[in-house]
Amino acid sequence: MTGSVPLGEGKGELRARPTGHPAPGLAMSGWIGDSRPVQLTVTELTERLTASYRALGGINHLDGKNLPSKRAISLITADLLCLLFPGYFAEKPIHSSKIVEETAGLLESVLRRLETEIRRSLEAHPPAGVAQDEIGPLARELAVGFLASLPCLRELLQTDTEAAFNGDPAALSREEVILAYPCIEAVAVQRLAHELYLKQVPLIPRIMTEWAHSRSGMDLHPGAKIGTHFFVDHCTGTVVGETAELGNHVKMYQGVGLVAKSLAAGQQLRGQKRHPTVQDRVTIYAGATIMGGDTVVGEGSTIGANVFLTTSVPPHSLVIQEAANVKVLPKRERAG
Repeated sequence: MTGSVPLGEGKGELRARPTGHPAPGLAMSGWIGDSRPVQLTVTELTERLTASYRALGGINHLDGKNLPSKRAISLITADLLCLLFPGYFAEKPIHSSKIVEETAGLLESVLRRLETEIRRSLEAHPPAGVAQDEIGPLARELAVGFLASLPCLRELLQTDTEAAFNGDPAALSREEVILAYPCIEAVAVQRLAHELYLKQVPLIPRIMTEWAHSRSGMDLHPGAKIGTHFFVDHCTGTVVGETAELGNHVKMYQGVGLVAKSLAAGQQLRGQKRHPTVQDRVTIYAGATIMGGDTVVGEGSTIGANVFLTTSVPPHSLVIQEAANVKVLPKRERAG
């Protein structure tokens, strides 16, 4: 073709270049021919898209009120981690002489922003018996009460850090556990979100735990009840459902699922106990799946890797899978 120009040249148009002359750095070997003229205007495109909004919904706008912002809640959650672990999650170091001043400033910022997001959540899902003019004061009360729980949450997280350090011989120090272990971050966010869940704040707790899920690979529902000294080694792929209950000193590994037997009934199961109960000092190895709200793993038990468990086990049980057969053969013998 005469008059053709390289891709990316020519003021916003895609034109063809003769074949057989690939441009350096492009993943494609051929060329894109002259594109057909775009007939739709921006106005027409806008009309089509907004028509789908009206027909299908899914807009962050309810009678003039916005839902909480995922980005705002993510930033708040990151700041909450800074308050729980001062000096560990912040980008700049904190001197001991400035810790009161820095903490006060960050608390004030978090309070203001969290109050706004809680108010939005309550406006979207108003609590029963709460008038419209009461939502603002209620949001303030919930935000203050939540932040008042941070000292207790720090005590719980200290036990989790201790469990991770004592339970993993690869851990060099407790500082490394806090800085580097995704489990600590995920559990910390779950404990934060659980407080808001208990206060019946809608939307925000799940946004928080899904933020941690995306960062750590571990899916901990904010409704799950988790005792002290909780540690999930490696943590990737672990799932703990909303109504799961975990005792103290529970240790799990990657890929463990504490899940429901069936969700076929959908919303009819809301509020029912759907996930297992794991009592104190239980160890669950990688890939194990424990199902059902009536399933109880007795204290002091060990669940082996890849076990699929749907019934309760008594205390101090060892549950292992023996059906699988593993063979090791010489390659030459196999080839013959």
